[in-house]
Amino acid sequence: MFSGIVAAVGQITAITPRGDGAATIRLTIDAGRLGLDDVELGDSIACNGVCLTVVDRRGDSFSVDVSPESLACTVGLAECAPVNLEKALRLADRLGGHLVSGHVDGVGEVLRFDAVGDNRLLEIRAPDELSRYIARKGSVTVDGVSLTTNTVEGAAFSVNLIPHTLAATTLGRLAPGSRVNLEVDLIARYCERLLAAGR
Repeated sequence: MFSGIVAAVGQITAITPRGDGAATIRLTIDAGRLGLDDVELGDSIACNGVCLTVVDRRGDSFSVDVSPESLACTVGLAECAPVNLEKALRLADRLGGHLVSGHVDGVGEVLRFDAVGDNRLLEIRAPDELSRYIARKGSVTVDGVSLTTNTVEGAAFSVNLIPHTLAATTLGRLAPGSRVNLEVDLIARYCERLLAAGR
């Protein structure tokens, strides 16, 4: 589990096809300011909101394997580019964002990225099947960043990005047409399931 509070922006420095015949790739990621002293093989790190398992660690870099399934339902992992990083939560950690599983639900498209003073108004169109889980003033994860929705209209929702979020994550690089990883609120999914089971 994660909180959606990005700890550092890393950089994918190498993409290596694995020789297992399953189209899996191995990413080598420069962790940037993310401390790796307490990271061991088998630990989870969210990369642009995708929970991945550390399979190698050398100096300030770590490696993860990405399956074809993960590549098919996410964006931002198949090219050497910056990525938002967060280590998995420990039970004693503060939950500064919201409960995030690191299991991307779908890919959204940026509709607007407008300056509002020092802030940015980010509007995203979610896949239709996810729109029912997104509520005004609710939580949503965009490329691993926990955000609060301001408006929701159909499958489109907007969030406000403050200067700190723009500086501490990759979201400041977005533009209309950009595609982003989305994870909806975990509690909304469970509420739907419980209500459906009670009918």
